[in-house]
Amino acid sequence: MRLIRQNLGFILFMLGLLVTRSSFADHYIVPSGSMENTLFPGDRVVVDKRAYGFRVPFTLAKLTKGEAPARGDVVIFDAPDDGVRLIKRIVAVGGDVLEVRAGRVYIGGVAHDEKTRLELKSGGGPDVGPIRIPAGHVFVMGDYRGNSRDSRYFGFVPETSIYAQATRVYFRSGDGFTWLPL
Repeated sequence: MRLIRQNLGFILFMLGLLVTRSSFADHYIVPSGSMENTLFPGDRVVVDKRAYGFRVPFTLAKLTKGEAPARGDVVIFDAPDDGVRLIKRIVAVGGDVLEVRAGRVYIGGVAHDEKTRLELKSGGGPDVGPIRIPAGHVFVMGDYRGNSRDSRYFGFVPETSIYAQATRVYFRSGDGFTWLPL
C-alpha cells in the first residue's frame, strides 16, 4: 500500500496515457507496400480514434456517433476474413454503385481516383462490379492496386470495424521526422 501511495502520481499518469491511446489518438506502423505511393513500408502515421465516434477506453464500443466514413479516408481496421489489422483507403461508402476497371474506381460510372496517388506498375488487380455497397459498410482498396489485399478479396468492411482514421505521416525511413497530410 505504501508503494502505491508513493507512486500514485506516476500510476495516474500512466493510466491517463493508456486511456488517451485507447480512445483519442495513437500511431500505426505501415507493414507493407499496398498503399504506395501514399504510404511506404515502415512509415509511421498518426491515427485519430475519435474520427468516427468517441469510444469507451480499451473497447470498440462507441459513446458518440462521430463523422461517417467518407470516400478518400485512409483507415485502420481489422480485415473481416482473418482479423489482421490493415491500412487502406475507403473508395466507396454505403449506397454507392462501385465498379473497378484496370485498378481505377468508378462510382455511378464516374471516375473517382483523381486525388489518389495510384501505383499501377503491377497492374490494377481484379476488376469488380458494378456492385452496390450496403448501408453501414465501406469498400477499401490499397493505392498500389496490383499489390493490395483489400475489399476485392475479403468483401465489404462494416463501418463498426473501423479502428481509426490515419491523418498524417510523422516519420518516414530515409526522411526522418516529417508531418505529411494524408
